[in-house]
Amino acid sequence: MSGIPAAPTADLVNGASIPRIGLGTWPMSDAEAEKAVAQAVELGYRLVDTAYAYGNEVGVGRGLRASGVPREELFVTTKLNGEWHGHDAAQEAFAASAERLGVDYVDLYLIHWPLPAQDRYVDAFRGMAELLEDGRVRAIGVSNFKPAQIDRLLAETGVVPDVNQIELDPTLTRDAARACHAAHGILTQSWSPIGQGGDLLENPIVRRIAERYGRAPAQIVLRWHMELGLAAVPKSVNPERMRANIDVFDFELTPEEVAELSSLDRGEAAATDSDLAGH
Repeated sequence: MSGIPAAPTADLVNGASIPRIGLGTWPMSDAEAEKAVAQAVELGYRLVDTAYAYGNEVGVGRGLRASGVPREELFVTTKLNGEWHGHDAAQEAFAASAERLGVDYVDLYLIHWPLPAQDRYVDAFRGMAELLEDGRVRAIGVSNFKPAQIDRLLAETGVVPDVNQIELDPTLTRDAARACHAAHGILTQSWSPIGQGGDLLENPIVRRIAERYGRAPAQIVLRWHMELGLAAVPKSVNPERMRANIDVFDFELTPEEVAELSSLDRGEAAATDSDLAGH
């Protein structure tokens, strides 16, 4: 199974570089993740995204080692769960995740959800900032944070998150969040970038543009993310879909096509409310 060129990278505010497209691994088991990760790396993927909550860090680590690609050429993301929101607890949780992954450092460590009712995400971010300072992580960030929560992190810690990973696709364009991120140099990374349930890929606009380029609908949607300067972590265990998902860097959409896809936006209220959801 021959690979294609690895995805281009984006420079992060705290100095690391991140591939623009990576492999999402929710909800793979350890066994599924081990197989999928090894296949993805062979196909050219260099970023693999997991989390404590996915329960597959061990399998992800096995897949990375089975790939035979040197650790320094890979980009590993994992995430902090809510029970470890705290300065010391975040560092303890990180150490446990690194051990499960079988790595000495993690490239990107994210707070998985803000859980504002707990009101401990600022302390957790302070603990993560120390991991960044001493090199145990190469980049730190958040996931599912709203602009006001990012503003609070900046005000109380003085540290800019490298990434905010949020639910984002052409039906959820998240304009306010993206504007906040852009203002601070934070990279927007999209989870569920091709939608959930497949409805987006059946949309007549998506299918018409796909036919125009001779591409799969998912490739058109992922190229839309690239045109907007985003990063994305589509999940698949199917090697052919994995290959298609990363093979989006040899064509471009026109500004008119990008706008047409963005017109599918259902508004912020359609997104998961991260003040109420999470773990």
